[in-house]
Amino acid sequence: MALNDPNWGRRGGDGPPDLDELWNRMRQRLSPLFGGRGGGRGGPGAGEGKQFPFGVLVLIGLVFLIWVASGFYIVDASQRGVVLRFGKYVQTTEPGPQWHLPYPIESVEIVNLSQVRTVEVGYRTNVRNKVLKESLMLTDDENIIDIQFAVQYILRDPTEYLFNSRDPDDAVMQAAETSIREVVGKSKMDFVLYEGREQVAANAQTLMQSILDRYKAGVSISRVTMQQAQPPEQVQAAFDDAVKANQDRERQKNEGQAYANDVVPKARGTAARLTQESEGYRQRVIANAEGEASRFRQIMTEYSRAPAVTRERLYLDAMQQVYTNTTKIIVDQKSGSNVLFLPLDKLLQLGTSGAVASADTDSVGAAEAQPSAAPAADPRSREAFRNREREARP
Repeated sequence: MALNDPNWGRRGGDGPPDLDELWNRMRQRLSPLFGGRGGGRGGPGAGEGKQFPFGVLVLIGLVFLIWVASGFYIVDASQRGVVLRFGKYVQTTEPGPQWHLPYPIESVEIVNLSQVRTVEVGYRTNVRNKVLKESLMLTDDENIIDIQFAVQYILRDPTEYLFNSRDPDDAVMQAAETSIREVVGKSKMDFVLYEGREQVAANAQTLMQSILDRYKAGVSISRVTMQQAQPPEQVQAAFDDAVKANQDRERQKNEGQAYANDVVPKARGTAARLTQESEGYRQRVIANAEGEASRFRQIMTEYSRAPAVTRERLYLDAMQQVYTNTTKIIVDQKSGSNVLFLPLDKLLQLGTSGAVASADTDSVGAAEAQPSAAPAADPRSREAFRNREREARP
C-alpha cells in the first residue's frame, strides 16, 4: 500500500490503527480519574470538566507523597550518612532510619566505615601482573629492587573522606608509593630483601599515616603487607651469584670461628699449664736455694765448732755421692786376700746406680769378711790404709 493512499491508517485498511482512535480510547480510560465522563470525541459529556481540578489535586497529592517518601533512608550499624543540601554539607547521621529533604533539595551519601579497602602498589590483582613504573625503587646503596606491596585501610571520618580529597583512593595510593620509596631509599638492599622486610613495612605504614593525617583524608591505615621484594629480572642471575658468594663467605667465617673456638681454648690451657709449671719450678728452685743456704749456714756453724770433724764428714759425703753414681769396681789389693771372687760381669751388665751401689756394698762386705780372719795388727788391712790416709791429710 502506498503512503499517499487515502485509506491508509483506517481500520478497514491493512496499515497501522488510526491515531485518533487510540487517543479517544486513552481519554476514555483516564477520564474517570479526573471526574469526567467517558465518550468519544464530540460525544456527550465531552465538554464538561467540573471535576477535573479535583483529580489533578489528587494526582499532585500522590506525587507529593511519593516525593516526600523518597527522603527516607536507613543507615546500617557500620555506615554513616552524610546529608548534603544543594551540594553543601549539613550533617552526619547515625545508624538507624533517617529522613532528609527529598531530591533535589537534599541528598545523602552513605559511607561504610568498617569496610576494609585495599590499594595495590607495583602490581594489579596478581604479583605477576607487575607495574614496573611503581615497583622499581632505588635503595640507599644505589641498587634497584622490584617490590610490590598492598595497603589496607578503613575510613575514619566520612566528612573528611568525601570533601577534603577529590579522589581519596588515589590520594592513599600516592601516599603509599611516596612512603615506601622514602623508606626503601634510606635502607640497604640486603636489609630490604631479607632481614628488614617487616621493619620496612612498619616504617612505611607510620610515614603513610602521617602524610594522610596532614592531608586530612579521613583514612586510617590498618596494615601494609609486602607481597614480594626481589632484584630486577634483568640482573637476577648476577644477584643469585652474589648471594651464593655471600653465603660461602659466611660459611667460611663460621668454619674459621669454629676452628678458633677449638684451638684458642687449648692454647690458653697450654699457656696456663706452662705458666703454672714455671711458677712451680721457680718456687722449687727458690726453696732449694733457701734450703742449701740454710744448710750451708748450719755447716759453717758446726765447722767453726769442730773443723776436723766437719771436714772429715764433708769428705765422706762427697765420696759417697761420687761412688754412688759410678760403675767402676774398686778392689783393694792390699787387703790381704790373694783370690777375690766377684760377679764383675753381672755388675757391669746392670748399669744402674742403685744396682751398682748394692753390688759395691756386697763386695765391700765380702772383702771385709776375709781380712777379719787376719791378725788385727796387720799393717796391710783396710783400716790401717784409711788411718794412714787420714793422717796424711792436713
